[in-house]
Amino acid sequence: EIEALSSIYGEDWCVVDEGEKIYCIRISDCLDQPKWTLCLQVILPPGYPTAEPPIYQLNAPWLRGQDYMDLANSLEEIYVQNLGESILYLWVEKIREVLIEKAQSSDPEPNIKKTSEEVDEDDGDDFLLDYQPIQEDPIKMLDYITSESQEVDEELPSIHHGNPITDRRSTFQAHLAPVVTSRQVKRVLEKLYENKKIASATHNIYAYRIYCEDKQTFLQDCEDDGETAAGGRLLHLMQILNVHNVLVVVSRWYGGILLGPDRFKHINNCARNVLVE
Repeated sequence: EIEALSSIYGEDWCVVDEGEKIYCIRISDCLDQPKWTLCLQVILPPGYPTAEPPIYQLNAPWLRGQDYMDLANSLEEIYVQNLGESILYLWVEKIREVLIEKAQSSDPEPNIKKTSEEVDEDDGDDFLLDYQPIQEDPIKMLDYITSESQEVDEELPSIHHGNPITDRRSTFQAHLAPVVTSRQVKRVLEKLYENKKIASATHNIYAYRIYCEDKQTFLQDCEDDGETAAGGRLLHLMQILNVHNVLVVVSRWYGGILLGPDRFKHINNCARNVLVE
C-alpha cells in the first residue's frame, strides 16, 4: 500500500519515520493553482489494517470547528465501511473531494496569514497574562441540539472525577460521565458548572462521542472554551482510544506561569487517566 501511494502521489507523499510507520501527504484541490490545501499525517499501528485504524492528524490553518468535525466523521465512516481493508487511498481522495467542493463553492479562500496550530502551541497561553476573553456559555451552545428532546427528562448520569495534575501552579482535572444522548451531555455540563470551583476554572474543555446504533454513526462534538484547539485534540484522543457513549471534561485553573505545549500533554493525560479508570 505504501509503495502504491508513493508512486501515485509522488512529491506530495512524505515518509516522516519509516521505522515507526509515520507518513504525511499534502492534499490540495488542484495541481496548478491550489486554493485549499491540507496535510494528512498518519501513523500505521501494528494492527493496521486488519484490527486497528490509522492514527491520523489533519493539519490546515483554516480547518476548525464544524469543518474539522465533518471531515473526521467522513474518515471514520470510510473506516467503518471498509473494516480490515487498506483505506489510506480512500481517505486521501475523500479529503481531495472535500477540498474541490470548497474550491467550487462560495467559501472565501483561506487567509494564509492566520496563525497555524504550531504557532498556537507555542504562544497560545500569552493572552492569559493581561487579557481574558469573554467566553460564551458552553451550555447554550448545546441548546440547539437538545431542543427536539426537551420533553424527555432523562436521568443525570453519574459523574466521576479524576486525580488532578499540577504543573507550575496550573492545575488540570478531568471529569467523566457516561452519556447516550446530547440531552444528557447538557445535563452533566449543567451539573458540573453548579460546582463553584469547576465554574471558576480558566477553561473547561470537553468532548463527547455517542454511538447511534440506528444510523451506525457517531454523534460527537468538542469545545475549546478559550484554549485554542484543545477540544479537537481531546476528541482526537477519544477517537484513537475508540471510546464512545462518554463525555470527558478537563478543567484547567491557570496559575500565572505559561506552560506552552505542555498544557496539551496535561489535558490529554488527565483525560486518558480518567478514561482508563
